Amino acid sequence: MQGFDHDTYISPYTWRYGSEEMRAVFSESHKRKLLRRVWVALARAQAKAGIVKDSQVKELEEHMQDIDIQRAEEIEKLIHHDLMAEIRTYAEQCPAAGGIIHLGATSMDALDNADIIRFKEALSIISLKLDELIEELCKKAMEYKAAPTMAFTHIQPAEITTIGYRLAQTIQDLDDDRNDLERFLSNIRAKGFKGAVGTLASYTELLKGTGMKACEMEKLALDELDLKAFTASCQTYTRKQDLKMMEILSNIACSLHKFSLDFRILQTPPIGEFSEPFGKFQVGSSAMPFKRNPINSEKIDSLARLVSSSYSSSWQNASQTILERSLDDSANRRIFIPETFLALDEMLITEIRIVKGMNIHSMGTKRLMDSYSIFSATERLLMELGRRGADRQEMHEIIRKHSLASWQEVQEGRENPLEKRLMEDEQVRSYLTEEEIASLLDAASYIGEAAERTEQVCQRATRPRTNTK
Repeated sequence: MQGFDHDTYISPYTWRYGSEEMRAVFSESHKRKLLRRVWVALARAQAKAGIVKDSQVKELEEHMQDIDIQRAEEIEKLIHHDLMAEIRTYAEQCPAAGGIIHLGATSMDALDNADIIRFKEALSIISLKLDELIEELCKKAMEYKAAPTMAFTHIQPAEITTIGYRLAQTIQDLDDDRNDLERFLSNIRAKGFKGAVGTLASYTELLKGTGMKACEMEKLALDELDLKAFTASCQTYTRKQDLKMMEILSNIACSLHKFSLDFRILQTPPIGEFSEPFGKFQVGSSAMPFKRNPINSEKIDSLARLVSSSYSSSWQNASQTILERSLDDSANRRIFIPETFLALDEMLITEIRIVKGMNIHSMGTKRLMDSYSIFSATERLLMELGRRGADRQEMHEIIRKHSLASWQEVQEGRENPLEKRLMEDEQVRSYLTEEEIASLLDAASYIGEAAERTEQVCQRATRPRTNTK
């Protein structure tokens, strides 16, 4: 195989994005070793039927790890079939057993089953990183579960929430995503060993007179590989399964994108509540030395867009598998499936690092609360007025007028007069004293059940889990 360096195009996933363990899962070496594992499992099952010798199986086993990509490429240049090139390479290494490799099988009996093994490995890596991210988010959420801060709706100051409760929204989404992933992982199915159009006809013919049925041989081979298979397959397993897998990965990316976008907004100096960890020698901008840009959250959002596009490709593949099979999914699956896993892997690695090192700036929160929290507390005032018998609609209009007038004052840089205006309003004062109004307008304690709900989310997200990996 040609050597790759930085003098030719190489994918950023080869060296920049993703972990070594995820790259290894989707490496060409690992793929070919998995193919040999599939062929050996098939041969073992056929040996139990008496159509393959135990000595042949032993020879195949001895050379399972001896892949020779350079030789396979030489053969492929001649025959223009990548799987047959790998079979012939393996056969050259196994003079006694070469003739029984892939016996009765079609290409996708090998490739689809090997893919499912890879996908299970890759999904397990994602699941473990999700576990770690959720755990780190829960640590922060519990620490700040009762820390009041301004909530925003329409990107405008709204009412009071807590920092922990805001984080709990992301935890809840990611926990749901993880549950979906675990359900999928526990139910993922391979093609099995069903032959060219999925009828098992070739294996049925091969096993005549052995006393073993094709379905029994298939189960023996699948048990060797720790795989479950679809009852019915064509030349491939249904590509609807890829669509479901990409939906789950895309949903995780969506949750990360949402959190990262919010993080970027909260890092803007006018809000200044969160900030990413920033290295001692880190450079924020080549032109502006003072900059501390949220580059990691921006990277996550950028990669998330790519992950989201994988769903469309999977949809096209699933909907256009003409009759028993077409090959127009093959090239794009080689690209977008590994890249989706690698991109999401990089996103999770980065998000874990951000959450572990994130800064939560109390002065930023205080500045927001000082500027806007009294407006939020007007709902609390309205609730108490209603509780004391005031007309809710009438009081809403009174508070609205005072709030808008006061907001204009704040916008022009003057002191906020809202508390004073409400204390001097005769209709409000007919139900409440000045002291009661002042107490109700202190929004710091106006957080409802935010702290308790944060605890509930974190307890659910960190409960002991059933291992489906």
